Amino acid sequence: MDSLITRELTDWAFTQIGGGEGTKNGEWLQVSSFPTTVHVELLKLKKIPDPFIGLHEWDVQWIGETEWTFRSTLVVTDAELKTQNVDLVFEGLDTFATVFVNGSKILETTNQFIAHRIPAKGLLKSGANVIIVNFESAFLKGKEMEKAHGKFALWNGDSSRLHVRKSQYNYGWDWGPVLMTVGPWKPIKLQTYQYRITDVDIRTYVSEDLNVQVRVNLTFSGGFAGGANVVIKDSNGLVLVSAPGLSTQNGSASAEFNFAAGAVQLWYPVGYGNHPIYTAELNITGKNNEVLDSKEQKIAFRRSRVVQRKLIDQDGLSFFFEINNIRIFAGGSNWIPADSFLTTVAADRYRAWLQLLVDGNQNMIRVWGGGIYESDVFYDICDELGILVWQDFMFGCGQYPVYDSFLASVQEEAIQNVKRLRHHPSIVIFTGNNEDYQLAESLNLELDYNDEISDFRKTNFPARYIYERTLPEVVVEHSNIYYHRASPYSGQGKPTTDRTLGDIHQWNVWHGSQEPWHNWDILAGRFISEFGMEGYPNIRTVDYWLGENKHERHPQSRINNNHNKADGFERRLELYLVENFRHSFEMESYVYYTQIMQAETLASAYRLWRRNWRGEGKEYTSGALVWQINDCWPVTSWAIVDYFLRPKPAYFTIARELKLFTVGMTRKENQTFSDESTAAFVNITTVLEIWGTNSTLSDKNVTLEVAAFDLHSDWTDKWEKDVVLAANSSTELHKGSLPGQPERLRKSDIPKDIVVSARLFDSNRDVLARYANWPEPFKYINFPPVEKLGLKAVVGIDGESVTLETQKPVKGIVLDVDGLEVKWSDQAIDLIPGDPQKIKAIGLNGRSVKLRFLGDGTA
Repeated sequence: MDSLITRELTDWAFTQIGGGEGTKNGEWLQVSSFPTTVHVELLKLKKIPDPFIGLHEWDVQWIGETEWTFRSTLVVTDAELKTQNVDLVFEGLDTFATVFVNGSKILETTNQFIAHRIPAKGLLKSGANVIIVNFESAFLKGKEMEKAHGKFALWNGDSSRLHVRKSQYNYGWDWGPVLMTVGPWKPIKLQTYQYRITDVDIRTYVSEDLNVQVRVNLTFSGGFAGGANVVIKDSNGLVLVSAPGLSTQNGSASAEFNFAAGAVQLWYPVGYGNHPIYTAELNITGKNNEVLDSKEQKIAFRRSRVVQRKLIDQDGLSFFFEINNIRIFAGGSNWIPADSFLTTVAADRYRAWLQLLVDGNQNMIRVWGGGIYESDVFYDICDELGILVWQDFMFGCGQYPVYDSFLASVQEEAIQNVKRLRHHPSIVIFTGNNEDYQLAESLNLELDYNDEISDFRKTNFPARYIYERTLPEVVVEHSNIYYHRASPYSGQGKPTTDRTLGDIHQWNVWHGSQEPWHNWDILAGRFISEFGMEGYPNIRTVDYWLGENKHERHPQSRINNNHNKADGFERRLELYLVENFRHSFEMESYVYYTQIMQAETLASAYRLWRRNWRGEGKEYTSGALVWQINDCWPVTSWAIVDYFLRPKPAYFTIARELKLFTVGMTRKENQTFSDESTAAFVNITTVLEIWGTNSTLSDKNVTLEVAAFDLHSDWTDKWEKDVVLAANSSTELHKGSLPGQPERLRKSDIPKDIVVSARLFDSNRDVLARYANWPEPFKYINFPPVEKLGLKAVVGIDGESVTLETQKPVKGIVLDVDGLEVKWSDQAIDLIPGDPQKIKAIGLNGRSVKLRFLGDGTA
């Protein structure tokens, strides 16, 4: 008997059907790589301009409304044809494709997220075989489907996208371009075999007392009656357990392994323990013990729960993740596809992104529902690095239809992807959609949250059938991962805006009521799975998309506008800038001020929401996932790291707020009148509150130091006290009057510019955490003259570090250099006298450093 052999088909050419701007009629162009898509190939051949530069996005729209063909010649041997089974496997075609083998049609596809296996033995011949894959325009097909089945409501993109099972962001989003990709975006393979393993289902169960059970279920192709073998190895490659010679009756085999607590290593999220990966090796053998097919799957052991229970002193229920009985505060990011052209994202680029997440002290990433079910390597790296994954199904911001063919396609899509992803320990939640219930609420669609029994398909929100029937049934049958109907979703019969239940998308900063970012504390929810603030990317990224067009190098230029897709972004950026900063419209300065605004906004959110993680039974806020960590093209967006993996200052301020130990402060004015009848006689005092957080599982003895400075005199005040930071919780440390700030009797009494620094020291007087609280809004501060700051940036002897020190407090320092860029260890730094900070600067090579900061004279 012959073992399973796989050949990837990588030799392809493509043409534009009928000819046009891409190719002449009948002209075939060889692909440079495979899998691939049309834009990628035409760009490499310099047949189209780079859509990421200037306004060229609009010069390539014709590609998405054109038909294309890919062709390959497959040479098949007599030996291959003598094998019992010869299959062609299409792992992903984008999107409406018809496949021919030697002129015979073998496949029609309508879903980018579905793989197809076609028995092809009867269609192939010995020698050369021609495989043709014709791609219709997904955009035009969507229009046809919309005409046939109805037009529905949505946010972002063309409404026809709701009928098309394709990456929804291809239609354009409020951070991404309209680039309708087309082509074979995943591998195409030839497989020959006698028998094969058709499904591997390995599920691990960890009990409350941390005993471990592993259940392995294998399914085989028809007629197989040989042997099946299972081996599980530890991370060092040593055999942990094995089950040889399993019975394979009825086309399947199963094995079960049990381990007492401590017998195997458990997988923990980053920051809470190790994340060991085990390997399951599986094979089937023939009569002579020859291996017919083998598979390998990486697994791990962890207990994962989403805990929703009553809280102490507050209404509603908690919503937090518990791993191996440890309550986790989830600090992380939302993830969109890393490129508009997915086939260009290699494993090393995924690793760079995910390593940035971990280096930024984040422990969770949410794969958003308008992109793709990510590549296997994405989840492999999350497993390896200990990143928790919140996984949406691919529905976003829409009133999706549920006619029969659509529903059948969705069900198959869900089954395939749940089966593919279920073994990853990193995935702790499946979510039905992104904001679809929210859209239904905004349009007053038929949505009775108390109705749990109806079919819903005849309502004007029919996709509720998908989210409450189809998807949960698939998840329960094919995995043991928690299912949540949507993000956001409250449950308990409440709307998605309920802040006491489930998860919320808190967009009342930027969108909605456009609250000041200082109100994050009163905007808190149980789990904030989206929130954000825009900020320009690195000036080098701006210059890239400007394409050396110096006339467009100003914030209000046409090209800069095209590289910000958010509705009303000019008004929103300026609202938050003018409320908080004196700023300039010179390009570098505008970049700086939007970045500092973003950094302050997002750090404030994490700081205030971590305070709400107050211990057992008081998990008032248990997670915050910023929108978003990444971009799919060079753009101004809510991303904290730009398309070229250049971190914005916000990346660093968030990282500081997600350290194991942090310290936070607020100052708030209290206004009291001498009696209820007066509006003239008032007393205004300023109250300072200080708290600390501790993400470790042990109490921490620290020293709290509080120092206050007057920006315009030599007055200072300093005190310290020993405190205990409670384990896995926030701890209130101090509440009192703001030092150095006298009571004010009139609103015309101008408060002093008092800056307060708080630091936490361990027993060795090493700084565990620091934070400086400044008077706000910053636009009112009279910053000292630059020459009186005593600010120094001293390059280290190694040439790869910079020490910052000052004699006056300095706010929002951003470092840069001329020429080749540097990888900085910190940015958006607040500097206090007596507290020098050393910044690593990889690639500095001894060069002098440029500093930007609030009050640097540029605004």
